[in-house]
Amino acid sequence: MKKKRIYLDYAATTPVDPQVFSDMRPYFTEKFGNPMSIHSFGREASDALEKARQSAALFFGCDPGEIVFTSGATESNNLAIKGTIIAQANHKSDCKPHIITTQFEHSCILNSCKKMEEQGMAEVTYLPVGKEGIVKIKDIEDAIKPNTILVSVMYVNNEIGTVQPVKEIGKLIEKTNKNREQKILFHTDATQAINYFDCKVDNLGVDLLSMSAHKIYGPKGAGCLFIRKNTPIKRIQDGGGQEFGLRSSTHNVPGIVGLGLALNIAEKERQKASKIVEKLRDHLISRIMKEIKGVKLNGSRLKRSPNNANFIFQNVEGEGLLLGLDIEGVAVSTGSACSSGDLRPSHVLMAIGIPEEESHGSLRITLGKYTTKYEIDYAINALKEVVARLRKIAGK
Repeated sequence: MKKKRIYLDYAATTPVDPQVFSDMRPYFTEKFGNPMSIHSFGREASDALEKARQSAALFFGCDPGEIVFTSGATESNNLAIKGTIIAQANHKSDCKPHIITTQFEHSCILNSCKKMEEQGMAEVTYLPVGKEGIVKIKDIEDAIKPNTILVSVMYVNNEIGTVQPVKEIGKLIEKTNKNREQKILFHTDATQAINYFDCKVDNLGVDLLSMSAHKIYGPKGAGCLFIRKNTPIKRIQDGGGQEFGLRSSTHNVPGIVGLGLALNIAEKERQKASKIVEKLRDHLISRIMKEIKGVKLNGSRLKRSPNNANFIFQNVEGEGLLLGLDIEGVAVSTGSACSSGDLRPSHVLMAIGIPEEESHGSLRITLGKYTTKYEIDYAINALKEVVARLRKIAGK
């Protein structure tokens, strides 16, 4: 009998939408030109590139010239953080650029900030997010200094799915900038928000926004960074000067084509998909909390992404849960896929006050547009059996 395969790890990556794959296919074999070439093959690829840029601009409500294609959100975040610091760095030791971020950003944001600190390029304030997993506007306001140049707060947390008050932060920074000579820039990593929330940059009040295609049913290896016109930013890699001189490298044309179409589809499907996925997620949370003892939902119950549910199961190791469910054909995760090989407790769970010993019992279940109620119920029944078995083995 063929083993069931149920995928509930959509926050890690998504399958490519068949329509997206179909549109990408010709750019691997037939329309394979380098868009920097001036012959017909190159022009064909360049036209596809600019069409995707138009799609991204339409999605984010910006000018096409404000979209820079990258390999994904990690590169976009590195460029946003390091590029703005390099552009505004004053090498006087008493006037380093100051950045404000949170303690539970994605590791690529935190590590970029730490790298800048280590190199003496910047000072960084890492704000707490409390047990609800939501940063306070007042904490951001209180952290602003005369040398603050950048605030970077993710839109939706990738592990626990809590939604940050991005629009309110944008309004705070806009108000603050009216009384400042040196403007504060606002960056958000919107990777987990694209499918479910308004990402029009003017509505959010952001100057920089990062995303990855593979989180929205597009291909891996493609993403973009919105950079508002006249934002001071410098490249962080050298080469042939592609992407307005900010991102040198031969364009990933098939990936960029896929990104453009994936954004078009996300815009059309967002409202309907959000309602369906949220209903399934609420069913998931309700059954787990009711039918399994010793379970805690991590982060805000209300201010969270429609597709995310993150739990702590007492007296159970998360790795054991994950492997036990995998044997039953159910794919979930214990946290960020980017940190799956790290045995240290999740920095996100630590940031919301989960004790280290409890954090090892975490499980992230994330849904997508292909998830069905049957899959949810099957996964819950499997989870109940695995939890009971592991607790019995542990003598709990």
